[in-house]
Amino acid sequence: MLLDDAFTDDFRPRVVSTSLAVAWVAAGRRAGYITDGHLRDSVHFTSGIALCQAAGCVVTNLAGQPVHSGIQGLVVAADPETHRNLIDLVSRHRDD
Repeated sequence: MLLDDAFTDDFRPRVVSTSLAVAWVAAGRRAGYITDGHLRDSVHFTSGIALCQAAGCVVTNLAGQPVHSGIQGLVVAADPETHRNLIDLVSRHRDD
């Protein structure tokens, strides 16, 4: 996805700590956050997910389903439109 102009133009990706990155989305400092992998063994996302949900962010897995539904990954977005755009980008690049 980092090679996708639509992604880099809209979201200007940065690599930062996961705990800080999701907190920034909740605080309105970033539009969204995406990661792949399994969350079940990671403590780095738990408080950030709760914080984002309390702030009204959209929090799902990479397929746009509830975050703990079995599909891997995490998509956190400040609003539904941003979430939809991120899920569309993930879908386009899922098989890459």
